[in-house]
Amino acid sequence: MEHYLCLTDLLDQDLSAYEYFQTLPPAVQTALRREDGGIGTLDELQARVAHLQDSHLIG
Repeated sequence: MEHYLCLTDLLDQDLSAYEYFQTLPPAVQTALRREDGGIGTLDELQARVAHLQDSHLIG
């Protein structure tokens, strides 16, 4: 699995990550875009979403 520099690059280059991201509620997408630099793989994206949900920071 390739590791990208940031979420924006990941979404531009990885169709699976892009499709997963598009299924997330707008509030989740916004929260993830704010921390753009820390997410470079689909696994990291999924882990970050799980963390946000577990922390009740998002729905």
